[in-house]
Amino acid sequence: MNILIKNPSVLLFDKEKVFVENKDIAIENGLIKYIGEIPDDFHYDKFINATDKLVMPGLINTHTHLPMSLLRNYADDLPLWEWLTEKVWPSESKLTEEIVYWGSLLSIAELILSGVTCFNDMYNFADIVAKAAQDAKMRGCICETLFDKTRNDQSNFKETRDLFKKWHKSNNDRIRVFVGAHAPYTCSPDYLAKMIPLAKELRTGIHIHLSESVKEVEDSFNLYGKSPVQHLYDLGLFDVRTLAAHCVHLSDEDITILKENNVNVLYNPVSNLKLANGFAPVVKMLENEINVSLATDSSCSNNNLDMFEEIKLSSILNKGIIGDSTIMPAETSLKLATINGAKALGIDDLVGSIEIGKCADMILIDLNKPHLCPRHNLISLLVYSIQASDVDTVIVDGNILMEHRKLTTINLDSVMKNVQLCAQKLIK
Repeated sequence: MNILIKNPSVLLFDKEKVFVENKDIAIENGLIKYIGEIPDDFHYDKFINATDKLVMPGLINTHTHLPMSLLRNYADDLPLWEWLTEKVWPSESKLTEEIVYWGSLLSIAELILSGVTCFNDMYNFADIVAKAAQDAKMRGCICETLFDKTRNDQSNFKETRDLFKKWHKSNNDRIRVFVGAHAPYTCSPDYLAKMIPLAKELRTGIHIHLSESVKEVEDSFNLYGKSPVQHLYDLGLFDVRTLAAHCVHLSDEDITILKENNVNVLYNPVSNLKLANGFAPVVKMLENEINVSLATDSSCSNNNLDMFEEIKLSSILNKGIIGDSTIMPAETSLKLATINGAKALGIDDLVGSIEIGKCADMILIDLNKPHLCPRHNLISLLVYSIQASDVDTVIVDGNILMEHRKLTTINLDSVMKNVQLCAQKLIK
């Protein structure tokens, strides 16, 4: 379907510069064909009057556990280890394909409603998560959760190979597959070492939790005499593309290792706060030219998938911690949620910015709202004033997944009904 978007404000990137201009946009066969002057002979099937609307790249949520929407508001106000071992893992042992499908679809609906056009997920039944993304025409990266300290099962490597063969670059390259190492504290050194040739064989990256809590770091020193970052480096894990979620507790030496090995950091401010895990040194990482992207983590530890909430918090939290109101300006936070996310996933040639030739992954923001008035600075507005409910339209790969707040690929009433039944079954 060809789409003409007429008279919008458009958020654009030019190297380090972020700016807004009024430019028409033409979409042809899922790609951005024209920005600015549109030829008179451009044929379109869909016309969007974008007066009083702002077009920006779709948000990219780089660390999720989508089926955990089933455990939203189930296990709150607990320490991380107690939360994991006494609540989350026992519940997850009861998962079925049906339960995972409906939980994934609910989360994808929530992502779309809040302006997310791409996610990066780690969970069990990754094949089913991919199926939900396919049914919703959503863009996403998936991986099967691998760990061996509480289960001795090497068959998951075969599952990852099968997952890769079935889904990687499928659905017009909307779905990609990574190797999913849960964490250094759930994976033995030998097990982690075996994932490196697996990732090299598949020519893909490794998605892992890293240095999330004080306990994780202390345990690493007790077991191995080194930090989790140093531990993974010595194992050779950083020889492949690494997407490291959290990275809250880092030494200067850790930051140097992450920088020198081009590790991509997936920053989860709300989840880190809720689980009392601390404050990731994001500004220091950015100053060291580490690619930092933004994420929500799960609906069980967040408890929503609202990326605009993460964008605002990423800015104001770091200002407050460092005591400098000029730190983490609005432009930086917007990049964390868009182009930096695309770079982390290795798809910045496809998405992450509004550019001719890139995939048409974009969202339209309704600016005609009292809390968005007056419009002195649209970039500041997008970070400090906007709400997820201001997202009017969502386009992924040229497909309209939501128009005027109505989902087009998901029957939300049916999904919510099924999720409620599945959640009750799971907890019971």
